[in-house]
Amino acid sequence: DVLPSPDGPAPSVSITEIRQYLRAQEIPFHDGYSCLHTPSLFTGNREDQPLSANAPFTLFIDKTTGSFLCTATLAEGTWQDFQANVEMRLCGITPIPPASSEEMEEEMRQAREDARCIWERALPLCELLDEKETKEIKALFGISQVTNATLKRFSVRYLRTARSLVFPWFSPQDATLKGLKLVRVEKMGGTITYVEETIPRLDSYRNLFGLPLIGRRDTELVLTGWELDALALHQAAGMASVALPRGASCLPPTLLPYLEQFKRITLWLGEDLRSWEAAKLFARKLSLKRCSLVRPGNLQPRPLEALNQGLNVTKILRSALLASHKSIISFRQLREEVFGELVNTEQVSGVKWARFPELNKLLKGHRRGELTIFTGPTGSGKTTFISEYALDLCMQGVCTLWGSFEINNVRLAKIMLTQFARRRLEDQLELYDEWADRFEELPLYFMTFHGQQNIKTVIDTMQHAVYMYDITHVVVDNLQFMMGHEHLSVDR
Repeated sequence: DVLPSPDGPAPSVSITEIRQYLRAQEIPFHDGYSCLHTPSLFTGNREDQPLSANAPFTLFIDKTTGSFLCTATLAEGTWQDFQANVEMRLCGITPIPPASSEEMEEEMRQAREDARCIWERALPLCELLDEKETKEIKALFGISQVTNATLKRFSVRYLRTARSLVFPWFSPQDATLKGLKLVRVEKMGGTITYVEETIPRLDSYRNLFGLPLIGRRDTELVLTGWELDALALHQAAGMASVALPRGASCLPPTLLPYLEQFKRITLWLGEDLRSWEAAKLFARKLSLKRCSLVRPGNLQPRPLEALNQGLNVTKILRSALLASHKSIISFRQLREEVFGELVNTEQVSGVKWARFPELNKLLKGHRRGELTIFTGPTGSGKTTFISEYALDLCMQGVCTLWGSFEINNVRLAKIMLTQFARRRLEDQLELYDEWADRFEELPLYFMTFHGQQNIKTVIDTMQHAVYMYDITHVVVDNLQFMMGHEHLSVDR
């Protein structure tokens, strides 16, 4: 993924400008938590009639970016697309949802067909003919305590050929199958890891697992980072619960409209400090005043683990901390967080590099809010090392944004792909697509700037990336090229 798009970043728009425009065009709206709600331009209103305040408010405009999504028709686009469609209505022309490219449409159609084929081959986990096999599968995935009724409610299936659990993505509009997530278990020594694969690929996978099961009148929700946690929460506490498609690594803004109906959202994303940091980041997107956070701890593991240990899940949810607080707080309010840092000393030190044990001794790990500067003469290997250093973190789920002002993105991506594959792909071109597909799944983004740039433009692009993609690691290579040689005497 490249930020911004090759024709430059979309002009930013403020919430005040959005409100002024809607009033000027006599479009009724009301304020939500993350979005403004309006009647849809795309749902059969007559072009010569103003939008009615009695019509369903199914179009959501993101307060931060101005992007819109109509949940009734799935039409979406930028603020500029929205304005263009309003102008078309004024001219008596039927608004047309912004279209994807034919190539993208074909790719999505093919992905849905692939998903349908897999779904038909998979068997409902609660209906496997062999009871012994069912027990073994449940034990393998750590869901022996999850009942068949829960598995049936969430339509969980099992694909024997891939030894994977299959979680469906149903459209909230018409319950059609739009995609799948496959999860399998890999054991290495005494360590168990869960390997996930989505169809369509992650960047197009905009699913909130469990969303179609939620009623229109539900006002409370638990947001989890894993499909199995959503099952455990519903079973143990009877709560409406959904799982984010990418876990604690990202909350895509396109999903925010589906969360607008809830007056209270509890974020219980996992059992480590990275999940806790992500929960605080997501709460800001969702509006702090309606969010509560479950703080990880020995007696508050992830929901599935809490169910397996027989802990009181309802009691844990009641003890969730409010995300919002005033500007001045007392130690009493910080007390639990301080204790959490003392208990999890290793995690507090940051995300460790897998490839650089010596670097972990020096820097302890990658921590948000820290600036690290690498210096060295030309040709000493700064870019080569930092691309390896960033790739290491990226492979562990740290969302990374690259600003390469010295070398172009094609050359940088070639270096990183070679490091990722750990082989000379120019000598094995038949392996290129396989490794490129894997590389594409990493939470890695590039800015398209090159050479000297206006600092404000660069900062604005970074802030946009943080909101859209939950970036937690930014690389600038290098400051000298970004600021231009003539400005080196200025303290910037």
